[in-house]
Amino acid sequence: MRTAYTNAIILTMETDFSPFLGTLVIENNMILGVYEGESFPMDMAVDHTVDMSNKVILPGFINTHGHTAMSLLRGYADDLPLQEWLEEKMWPLEAKYKREQVTAGTALSIAEMIRSGTTCFLDMYDHMDAVAELVEKTGIRASLCRGCIGFGDDALRKNKLIEATNFAKNWNGAAEGRISTMMSPHSPYTCTPDYIARFIEKALEIGVPIHTHMSETAREVAQNVEEYGKRPVEHLDSLGFFDLPSLVAHAVHLTEGEIDLLASKNVKVSHNPGSNLKLGSGIAPITKMIDAGIRPSLGTDSSASNNNLDLLEEIQLAALIHKGVNQNPLAVPAKTALLMGTAYGAEALFLDEITGTLSKGKKADFITIDITGTHMQPAHDIVSHIVYASSRSDIVDVFVDGKALMRNRELTTIDEEKVSAEANQSFFDLIR
Repeated sequence: MRTAYTNAIILTMETDFSPFLGTLVIENNMILGVYEGESFPMDMAVDHTVDMSNKVILPGFINTHGHTAMSLLRGYADDLPLQEWLEEKMWPLEAKYKREQVTAGTALSIAEMIRSGTTCFLDMYDHMDAVAELVEKTGIRASLCRGCIGFGDDALRKNKLIEATNFAKNWNGAAEGRISTMMSPHSPYTCTPDYIARFIEKALEIGVPIHTHMSETAREVAQNVEEYGKRPVEHLDSLGFFDLPSLVAHAVHLTEGEIDLLASKNVKVSHNPGSNLKLGSGIAPITKMIDAGIRPSLGTDSSASNNNLDLLEEIQLAALIHKGVNQNPLAVPAKTALLMGTAYGAEALFLDEITGTLSKGKKADFITIDITGTHMQPAHDIVSHIVYASSRSDIVDVFVDGKALMRNRELTTIDEEKVSAEANQSFFDLIR
């Protein structure tokens, strides 16, 4: 099946991209071509033509760090520092989670992400088979990992590692290729060096990337020095963590030397501005990372710490807060922020060969944005308007693998009313 989406303003998100009026042609789940102006071949046969006048077509947003099942805890414990929030509020309730809670919370999150233009997300959590089944059912793309906190006895840690390994093996490439997997020790402060080393070994054995939380708070960094005599970056590097394809979330408290090391090792970074601001963890040195050659991506973290999964909001925050903290309006330009939410996100998940930009041979993962609103006028700088003026309500269509997950603002693979009701019931079952 070949479809041409015509009369659209197109943002390919390739290097030095600029918007142009043109046509996107897809065949089944792949992009067949992107044509500017009148360059669309008149002799190309298509099965369907869809008029996209007054819309921008761009790659879907990619959320590179989160815990989808925690949407059940949205608003449950706000205005607390990270360790108190985790140890006194989140972890006690999460310990009661069953598969039912993970299913309900993840379904709620997927619906929210699709509605706000996300076509691919990373999830680090428990009961990951349930998450993978929902990804398969709803049509979204995801990089999934069984996150493992190293507390408890040796038997418990061993069982978690086996579970994480089996999940990574069994689900990698599933859902018609829409699921990829990683190995994921939770963090250096919740996992011993020996336990992290075992995850590194398994990631090498399976051939998948590795993901962890790192240097999120000053307290975490100080604790690492106290326990191991090293800051988290040096600590993980000494274990060989960065010798694998690796992604770290947060990276808020870094020295210039640590930034240079991460850049030299081609470590991917998920910048989570909304969550880090809300938890008072700090602001990651993104401009220094960019100067060093790192291409930071964006993540929402969980909606218990954010409190939403709107990646467009993270794009806007990334463009704004670094201007303020650096007192430099050029710190993160609009184009860079938009790349962080799309192309750089695909790179962070090691999926840039298949998604993240609109180019021939890549998967047909794209969204459309309505540009007719008064807040999007005058229509002289589309990139500026998307980053600084638009909201998720402007997102009209969401496609993954060429299939519409949202069409004309209506979800096609999820019953939102049912998902919301089940999430509420599941939360109240949890706190009884």
